[in-house]
Amino acid sequence: MADRMIRRALVSVSDKAGLVDLARVLAEFRVELISTGGTRKALESAGLQVRDISQETGFPEILDGRVKTLHPRVYAGILAVRDNKQHMATLQEHKIAPIDLIVCNLYPFEATVARPESTPEDIIENIDIGGPTMVRAAAKNFHDVAIVTDPSQYGALIEELRAHAGALSLATRERLAAAAFARTAAYDAAITSYFATRAGTGEFPEHLGLSFQRGMLLRYGENPHQKAAFYIEPGFPEASVATARALHGKELSFNNILDLDSALRLAGEFTEPAAIVVKHNNPCGAAIGATLEQAFRKAYEGDPLSAYGGVLGFNREVDEATALQVTEPNRFVECIIAPSFSSAAFQLLTTRPSWKKSVRLLEAGPFASAAGKTVSLDYRRVAGGLLVQTGDAPADDFAGMRVVTKRAPSAGELADLRFAWKVCKHVKSNAIVFAKGGMLVGVGAGQMSRVDSVHLASRKSAERSRGSVMASDAFFPFRDNIDEAAKAGVTAVVQPGGSMRDQDSIQACDEHDMAMVLTGIRHFRH
Repeated sequence: MADRMIRRALVSVSDKAGLVDLARVLAEFRVELISTGGTRKALESAGLQVRDISQETGFPEILDGRVKTLHPRVYAGILAVRDNKQHMATLQEHKIAPIDLIVCNLYPFEATVARPESTPEDIIENIDIGGPTMVRAAAKNFHDVAIVTDPSQYGALIEELRAHAGALSLATRERLAAAAFARTAAYDAAITSYFATRAGTGEFPEHLGLSFQRGMLLRYGENPHQKAAFYIEPGFPEASVATARALHGKELSFNNILDLDSALRLAGEFTEPAAIVVKHNNPCGAAIGATLEQAFRKAYEGDPLSAYGGVLGFNREVDEATALQVTEPNRFVECIIAPSFSSAAFQLLTTRPSWKKSVRLLEAGPFASAAGKTVSLDYRRVAGGLLVQTGDAPADDFAGMRVVTKRAPSAGELADLRFAWKVCKHVKSNAIVFAKGGMLVGVGAGQMSRVDSVHLASRKSAERSRGSVMASDAFFPFRDNIDEAAKAGVTAVVQPGGSMRDQDSIQACDEHDMAMVLTGIRHFRH
């Protein structure tokens, strides 16, 4: 029989949201409720009749609640196969009644770890033992038992109980079992990660357990023939695409999410008002200004042709003046991400332009300072394995810079070098950036030859390259990069250094009366 009547339910939850409503529906169908500790008290306070777990087991809760459901009478009632005559005879012999439904969500281990004020003792006490054991037992026996692990499942459960006169289908029980095993796997992964950190195995434990929750199914992946979904890292503490609130517009695509992440990361590099324009995961416009409106005007002017259909990122609330600039005629924007939007800006963005209905607006919340940013791990899938590295987090690479040319950069050049260096870090390698006056004027991205990236940045910047500075994400293998930059009118250069021919590039700068600084830090981005 595919459907199973629910006659007895064991309810033991940490998150009590929606619990009473579910229990009342179960009571409508004369389901016997068995419960523990705080859950039992919550149900009794709502006027529901509940059997305490100790009445079921004949044994009291002990050790401050550490032991309550861990008992053969509980697990026999869950694990007995209803169509197995020997199993049912054993239950009858020991006077054990079957349990048809388990409602159990686990101690909030992840949330406890995420709270700065949590002590190691708090964290240990929030490692659930009986809960995951009970969840796994019920999920294993899904042919006969239903397991509910999250309040978000209550609504559908109630609908089916009412539609099936108090029964649940096999398909539903199997779906709930799959969700239960996913939950216990994620729970164990979080605990494993915590102890790996405590044990001093560093960022790279011997066994890597990753736990991400599906946030949304996407229409397709990078291309229409590819299927895709967006998974969320639970408890991520900072402004991000994953944690941002969608305020308006069409659903996000796979490529939108990549570009929004790039725009947000680059915007977060700056303390000054900053505006970023991203296309195909590379910045084609970037600028800082005295106001956000000024920063956007400069960023858009960096490459208006490429900016059409781009993704925008801001590190300040988008105000009315900025929104007026964004919605000027002949401009088209796919998505905008920012800490917030003023009511006037939101009104303009959703009513003024021709693309008002489709533009995606994401509110990311306040940005963390560079010092407060989490250095999370980056993952890259390869066939048969996973590459893991620490993230290329914001840092003051200029703290240890060296001026290696006869001429030192002027104050204005140094400010532009700092700006160009931050932008260059977010450009696909080989990366060359031309900047002037706190704005990006030319980008050479993703070229196999560095000098080709110089040529591309020079062509993109045109006459604006006169008096600009140049940043390179890695060292120059030959002096031709400097010679070509000098032809374009570049006056100062920043690069990591480290080439066996560094002296050739330094000499070329001296010949062209250019300043060069070395940071000693490379920023490849593949």
